[in-house]
Amino acid sequence: MKKQQLPEKTCPVCGRPFKWRKKWQRTWEEVKFCSDRCRMAKHKARPG
Repeated sequence: MKKQQLPEKTCPVCGRPFKWRKKWQRTWEEVKFCSDRCRMAKHKARPG
C-alpha cells in the first residue's frame, strides 16, 4: 500500500492528523492518540 493510501485519524489532544503504522496493524481501531505524549495528556483533550 502506498503512503498516500494509508488510513488516517485525527488526534483528539493535539488535533494533528496521523497515519496508520505497521506496529498498529492489529489495534488500529483502538488507537486514539498520535503519540505517547498525547496519550499521557489525554485529560487535557479539547472537547469536540
